Amino acid sequence: MPAISTKGRLMPPSPIRKLVPFAEAAKKRGTQVIHLNIGQPDIATPEVALDAIRHLDRDVIEYSHSAGYESYRKGLADYYAGHGIRVTHEQIIITNGGSEALLFGMMSCFEPGDEVIIPEPYYANYNSFAVSAGVTVVPVRCTIDTGFALPAIADFEALITPRTKGILICNPGNPTGYLYSRAELETLRAIVLKHDLFLFADEVYREFCYDGARHVSALELDGLEQHAVLIDSVSKRYSMCGARVGAFITRNAELYATALKFAQARLSPPTFGQIASEAALRTPQSYFDDVTREYVQRRDILVDGLNSIAGVTCPKPKGAFYCVAELPIDDSDTFCQWLLEHFVHDGHTVMMAPATGFYANPESGRKQVRLAYVLEQGQLRLAVECLRHALAAYPGRSAVASAPQALVGGA
Repeated sequence: MPAISTKGRLMPPSPIRKLVPFAEAAKKRGTQVIHLNIGQPDIATPEVALDAIRHLDRDVIEYSHSAGYESYRKGLADYYAGHGIRVTHEQIIITNGGSEALLFGMMSCFEPGDEVIIPEPYYANYNSFAVSAGVTVVPVRCTIDTGFALPAIADFEALITPRTKGILICNPGNPTGYLYSRAELETLRAIVLKHDLFLFADEVYREFCYDGARHVSALELDGLEQHAVLIDSVSKRYSMCGARVGAFITRNAELYATALKFAQARLSPPTFGQIASEAALRTPQSYFDDVTREYVQRRDILVDGLNSIAGVTCPKPKGAFYCVAELPIDDSDTFCQWLLEHFVHDGHTVMMAPATGFYANPESGRKQVRLAYVLEQGQLRLAVECLRHALAAYPGRSAVASAPQALVGGA
């Protein structure tokens, strides 16, 4: 039998999707599974985007330009200007989701064996993109007791080697929901300029910032014209995950030209997705206002509910729609699988993502889970009650300290 490639063997399974067979089996047994494992919102896609597909009048579904339709890129440039980000349509490449944008960036900026520093816990698929590009992920630890704030500059400096070529952040963060302050971003700016690194900023959750906080883009920082790469996507902004449309954005002309060659090799981004995404640019602000209010209510139900359970610690996020909770358990992979195989409360159970897959060293997330508050409020209340009963019944429950822990973020 021919051997599977080294990259294929190194490619990690998704912690978000690897328990799907157990969820499917639970459903066949009649158990209702509450899906908090994946960032698939139940928020309605804007009608203006749906109408663009419903009323499409074309005789041929053709390729677009490899960088994407010019009209869409010009519309995106106007959108970014409204967020204080000055770019032209000739600095934007439309991609098959934010995932392809990040992969293009890694392949354009890094040699095999180069290192990229990522604050952890981080989006699990960053590991997959790094394996695909032959890049080594070097984690810098963020801790739950600080709410996953950016580590000190000395922590970054200690990790920089001759192979270090970049830093990657997600802002607001997946899986933590942490929103970087301008001061934290200025710290990153200083490191990037001192060591001549690339700064990749995954900003797909830009619209979802809470409690009066404002998102600051990496492209708003002075002096990073040759260093900053913005990764974006319509998936969460418009609840259009299936459109598979993202964007690679840089003011670095040489980097842009390099990434465009990868874009040409895959021909073009999806036609239907671009049509819907261009139309979505006309979404009224009231849509985002309503969605943000809804997410704040969902966040408070889930996070406050989790923190009401003895032994659970969950910082309150200021952005995105994820949170990481530390549970009084022996092993998050075992617990999440046990929930699907052996636990039922009033006909329901909960599906979550073990946090082991969001760390470079799985042991760091052994007692943590990621939850996505993307379902309506009643489902979230039910999920909290399921988890309250599940933790009481779980055979691998750990001892709980008598004094409650103080939480960052007012949770």
